[in-house]
Amino acid sequence: MLPGLDGVEVLRRLRGRHDVAVLMLTARDSEADKLLGLEVGADDYMTKPFSVRELGARVRAILRRSRPAAGSARPRQVLRHKDLAVDVERHTATLAGNPSP
Repeated sequence: MLPGLDGVEVLRRLRGRHDVAVLMLTARDSEADKLLGLEVGADDYMTKPFSVRELGARVRAILRRSRPAAGSARPRQVLRHKDLAVDVERHTATLAGNPSP
């Protein structure tokens, strides 16, 4: 229910360019919507309303699964769009070179 694009289309475009962990948070709660989100590439899918504690647990689980195995070398992934840079590994962001608060 995003303006202009729906979450599934955003996910399709994201998966076409980047390999990042994705947790979909949505009001769409039919089985068909959940299956579509997972099949398109979401790592997890939660419907509103949701518990903040459950959200935190699911985020931690996704992060555990997305970390590289010990000893494996993987280049640091920094996503960029215009003046925004998001360091996926360090969980930090900068806007025009300034760190986020």
